[in-house]
Amino acid sequence: MRKALCAVAALVALTSCTQERQNQLRREIQNWTGTNGVLEVYAGDKLVKRFLRIDKISTALGTDDKLPRSYRFGYGVLDENLNGMVDPGEKRVYFEISDYATNYIFFESPH
Repeated sequence: MRKALCAVAALVALTSCTQERQNQLRREIQNWTGTNGVLEVYAGDKLVKRFLRIDKISTALGTDDKLPRSYRFGYGVLDENLNGMVDPGEKRVYFEISDYATNYIFFESPH
């Protein structure tokens, strides 16, 4: 009974939050659980790079001023042959994406 009351209280608290706060909570949970994301980079309409198994993409912050920088970064497995699967020999790498680059898509893997 006590667990049920706690669950109801948590549900009421969550539904009374603003949409922005609900989104923040979801992002905080994803930071703990990970996302299994995919990042695809395009040159025009051609896919040129793909990264798999990305937990999250973070905004870089300045060391001294803590202000956001004009790029995002993360870690993922470089899909060298662009087949959408992690193959033997494909390694986890660090990557950066400029805010000025508009030809990329990040999404949660459907697999």
